[in-house]
Amino acid sequence: MHLRKSFMALMAVASLNAWAEFKALPPTPPIPVDNPQTPAKIELGKQLYFDPRISADGSISCNSCHNVMSHGADGRPVGAGIHGKRGGRGSPTVWNSAYHTVQFWDGREASLEGQAKGPMTNPVEMGMDNHDIVISRIKQIPGYVEAFKKVFPKDKEINIDNVAKAIASYERTLITPNSPFDKYMKGNKKAMTAQQIRGMKLVDEIGCTSCHTGVNFAGDGLKMGEGNYQPFPQIPGSKYDKQYDLTADLGRYEVTKKAEDKNHWRVPTWRNIALTAPYFHNGKVQTLDEAVRVMAKTQLDMDLTDAQTADIVAFMHALTGEIPRQTMPILPHTLGTTLTPDP
Repeated sequence: MHLRKSFMALMAVASLNAWAEFKALPPTPPIPVDNPQTPAKIELGKQLYFDPRISADGSISCNSCHNVMSHGADGRPVGAGIHGKRGGRGSPTVWNSAYHTVQFWDGREASLEGQAKGPMTNPVEMGMDNHDIVISRIKQIPGYVEAFKKVFPKDKEINIDNVAKAIASYERTLITPNSPFDKYMKGNKKAMTAQQIRGMKLVDEIGCTSCHTGVNFAGDGLKMGEGNYQPFPQIPGSKYDKQYDLTADLGRYEVTKKAEDKNHWRVPTWRNIALTAPYFHNGKVQTLDEAVRVMAKTQLDMDLTDAQTADIVAFMHALTGEIPRQTMPILPHTLGTTLTPDP
């Protein structure tokens, strides 16, 4: 009980300054010095993002699990890969992922470039045995060979680092500005409803913003490569632990093998959260109002009223930004052959 009271006191103190830390989404995300944006690189990255030929059986592209034609995820509880295999965690939305300081639920990659490489060789996702096979397949597509020469003229050969740089460059264009919240923060006090404003004040008052703050509502003041990791559940023992199987996956512990990292996770964004059900790392919670109740109980030991829940959910709807229109790219052709025969 003493620890719980101490934790709640810390949440209250952290919350005092959080209101001032609410920020509108910047027009551009951080861009690495070693991977500047260019139109040709972005277009190449877009082609690779949509191309299923960089999966073992030619069935899965980046867009399969992170669908930019809608909400940037796949709407499944957990991701689905080659041959119908299922992963153990949900697919996070790619929208605004460029603002995250670490990638994946467990923060195991420090950049979008690092993240782009992982799924290609994951046996459950795209299923390539190694990155050399990915490069070998790309080299058999004449249009890609020419594109890589143009985009990366200093490199004689296509390499996996440049593949990842191109994909990451496209992903850095996937931002959703001008949500009602952003407009409100820029001075349009009519952009949010009275209920949404109540919800915004409430998440600050009860302590949600001790973790969910900054431009992406996922933590603030961190450098790229530094993660905002928090335990989930923070206060174990509620009915939700068993109901939604919250502690079976050990989260960041699977990366670090440190006991203190058990059931710790990178704080996810609240932006566009109304579009990205189901919720949490295992996709067990189907609705946003239930997700709010679960978080209040497991993180703050609070049982919200229906009115409080409705106000918070209303505020979260105000974080839905404008989805930039996407067009399907024309992929470079293979001539007279196929790269993905039946296994």
